[in-house]
Amino acid sequence: MHPAAEHSPLGKSSEYIATYTPSLLFPIPRTAKWAELGLTAETLPYKGVDFWNCFELSWLLPSGKPVVAIGEFAIPADSPNIIESKSFKLYLNSLNQTPFVDTASLEATLRQDLSAAVGKPVQVRIRSLKDVENEGVVALPGVCIDDLDISVDSYEHPRPELLRCDESRIVEESLHSHLLKSNCPVTSQPDWGSVAVEYRGAALDHASLLAYLVSFRQHSDFHEQCVERIFLDLQRLLKPEKLTVYARYVRRGGLDINPYRSTEAVQLLNQRLVRQ
Repeated sequence: MHPAAEHSPLGKSSEYIATYTPSLLFPIPRTAKWAELGLTAETLPYKGVDFWNCFELSWLLPSGKPVVAIGEFAIPADSPNIIESKSFKLYLNSLNQTPFVDTASLEATLRQDLSAAVGKPVQVRIRSLKDVENEGVVALPGVCIDDLDISVDSYEHPRPELLRCDESRIVEESLHSHLLKSNCPVTSQPDWGSVAVEYRGAALDHASLLAYLVSFRQHSDFHEQCVERIFLDLQRLLKPEKLTVYARYVRRGGLDINPYRSTEAVQLLNQRLVRQ
């Protein structure tokens, strides 16, 4: 368990406060998990963002009439802290009986509180149900590797030694799988996700990638660190000219978390998959 998470509300009974309480947010430093991966804030080999989507966002108008909407929060991947997910939910629930003059006022409040918690500016966008409905769902890019025939007998820890490539061939391709699963390091609840890999480098053996991703199945870690581990293991193997790894996780408690890590400064889109 992450040492800071022991003091968070995750896995504990909590009072649900329905009026604005920013102190509910519980930051967790990224440094400990970066250190596990041999990284520091100064040596991160990627750029990126963690998209959080809230599907249970509600507040009051000055008249007392409630509003429902969907919130999007983009947290920089190099921010000093992440926000523990249950504390995020408790904070968002504290808006339920809180009046705001307009949507812009709520966005400004969210931006201020979340930026203070993570230690870097957080982008906030509140969208209407109609806007999100019109966007629909998308498919991940490239080839789905889930139908490949593999044998698996280990699920406890990620196994980068399973990964193979052909260094004599340089390719550019996009691959994805819907078989990513890990467990919350505090509650052991399952975290289900889909993961995409886009790269230019030594040709990656697709079956070995699938076996590697399945080896996360009983691994305990936060969403962000799972994606960072995948990124680093592929970077070491492929020595790519460019690499992007991102995962779209199934929501829990009205929140989904979607970490993106890339060597490129790309304009990332926050688009829902069918399971989200």
